[in-house]
Amino acid sequence: MNPIQEHSVSVSDPGLKDGVTALQATHDEPPAIVSISDIHGYLDRARSALLSLRDRSRHDPIVQTDDTGRLQWANENYILIFNGDLIDRGPANEAVLQMVSRLGAQAPTGRVRVTLGNHEAIALSADHYPYSGWYAGQSDVQDRRALLHSIRDGFVVAAYQGYNYTYAHAGSNEPYDVKETNQQLLAAAEDLLGAIGTQTDATRQKAVIDRYSRVLGTGNGVSPKGEGAGLVWLDFAHLSADAPAQIVGHTKFKTPQQKGQVICQNVIRRNEHQNNLWWWNSLCRNTR
Repeated sequence: MNPIQEHSVSVSDPGLKDGVTALQATHDEPPAIVSISDIHGYLDRARSALLSLRDRSRHDPIVQTDDTGRLQWANENYILIFNGDLIDRGPANEAVLQMVSRLGAQAPTGRVRVTLGNHEAIALSADHYPYSGWYAGQSDVQDRRALLHSIRDGFVVAAYQGYNYTYAHAGSNEPYDVKETNQQLLAAAEDLLGAIGTQTDATRQKAVIDRYSRVLGTGNGVSPKGEGAGLVWLDFAHLSADAPAQIVGHTKFKTPQQKGQVICQNVIRRNEHQNNLWWWNSLCRNTR
């Protein structure tokens, strides 16, 4: 398994991990936010979506290809949010993680963020969840430690505050403070790091799900995605029409869906055979 590599936010401005405000204050032109969710190991589909900006003359590209065909950061005025679930389902999990890590390393500090998806959460508590056949369920101590360090360093977050929307993998019916939510995920990561590789590791993996349920909690009833689930698990069906303005993924659709002020952008798996131009619809673009 090739985990997300470690990336650090600016020590002088830890707010970079929580939202656009810190970047907006230091730039004359506010950066546009582009988000893509639920890549799930489908590298070609993700590449096509990210490159679709290049095919729109009124938009600068967010990525470009090098001589080997790999995507590189295009150094334009963007924030790129990978809105959870980078892995599982598709055939190219490691290549997706390498691409995300590469773009995160190349972009200026604060320009690339990954919101934790339920499949990344499975990797954090792999001994607890019965998904050993999945890529996430096969994470070992080294993989989990690298992912936990990425949370500690602010590259992987629970939520990101944009201009008009909050970005989170599954969303919430209740208003939440992004900074506090990210601190909860950080506290969970510190708890897990303190026990990783020890005799209490497995029990701690279960304990953080209950202790930090606002982020990691699973739903009431049969499905972990049911009512009462946390920010990385709640199904779109359980989001109400008066929920706070959010851009989420998690629940797959053929086309982007909107319920009140919540937009669900998870469409890659339902459109695996569409051409490059169609992928424009799988990106959410948001300026002020």
